[in-house]
Amino acid sequence: GNVQKHCCNTTCLKWPCVRLTSLSPSSSFMILTALAMLFLKANVTAAMKVTSSGPQTIQMAQGDPVNLDCTYTSSQADIGELDIEWSVVSPDTTKKDQMIISYTGGRKYTHGDSDLMKGVDFTATDPSQGDASLSIASLSVSHAGTYQCKVKKAPGVDSWKISLIVMVRPSVPKCWVDGGEAVGEPASLRCRSDEGTAPLMYSWRRESGGPIPPDAIQNSVTGELLISNHSVSHSGVYSCEVSSAVGKESCRLNLQAMKPPNRAGVITGTVVGCLLLIMILLIIIWLLIFKCNWNQHEKEFSNEIREDAPAPESRPTSRISSFRSGVAYSQVGQTQNEHPPSTNTSYSTAKYDSRFGYAV
Repeated sequence: GNVQKHCCNTTCLKWPCVRLTSLSPSSSFMILTALAMLFLKANVTAAMKVTSSGPQTIQMAQGDPVNLDCTYTSSQADIGELDIEWSVVSPDTTKKDQMIISYTGGRKYTHGDSDLMKGVDFTATDPSQGDASLSIASLSVSHAGTYQCKVKKAPGVDSWKISLIVMVRPSVPKCWVDGGEAVGEPASLRCRSDEGTAPLMYSWRRESGGPIPPDAIQNSVTGELLISNHSVSHSGVYSCEVSSAVGKESCRLNLQAMKPPNRAGVITGTVVGCLLLIMILLIIIWLLIFKCNWNQHEKEFSNEIREDAPAPESRPTSRISSFRSGVAYSQVGQTQNEHPPSTNTSYSTAKYDSRFGYAV
């Protein structure tokens, strides 16, 4: 004791220096209270705890099954009735969460929309044995959301949240060549999938003929593979793969190298064709004009014939014509009585009289 006291007053390396100080009653109470609170909190946390450690964000494809993990442990301190609840957390904090399934008093209860609850159930036959995981047989887009598993057994309670993202798989893409496959011209290989949840990533590779040309530009977002200067060495079988977080599909095409046509021959043929077309149009116009002139000539000729031709004979019906006919008949009768018929008969030529419309 004397040695230790001496060390407190002088420098001593052998014995440690211990100074005892007295604590006030208020300080002692505060320390004891803090220790008690830490002890109680440790007991409550250890009493009821969700032990799931899987990912809290899950991306799944539409139509796939999924298990939402929720395992828990309890202790003898939890003396209340076991209560398990699964609910969909509302994105609007002012609205209530939608409970979908629960377990209390040894019985299971389902809640919510019947369409949403199709294929939804606890994974374990008896959730009271420490496994309150939830299973969905076939996912749809309506199943997407944030799910909360809450396990309560008084005085212990704990919860676990999982965000479920339901995505549509990419459909089989379509591959085609946009533009032409002529040598020396740009060749654009296209690939597109009509269905699938974004983002979709496109990737081209060459299956035959060697690797993809180093000067080719590939766009993973639009699905285009652009070859700026196409050549025979670039021909071959190419495949495009579209992928997302939940699946992938692919398509193939055969890129050919076509020799470009002779431009001089094309220009010559175009010029000759235009000239022939112009000649044909001129011939058609000439034929139409000739036909119109011929019809006009025939019409004038027929009019001239009608003016020169004599009118047809017709019998007079007027009183003057009847009178003259009677006089002529009586004179002829008298002449025949006065002069006997002679063998030499002479006839005078009839002349057309336009006043009467017949020959006189």
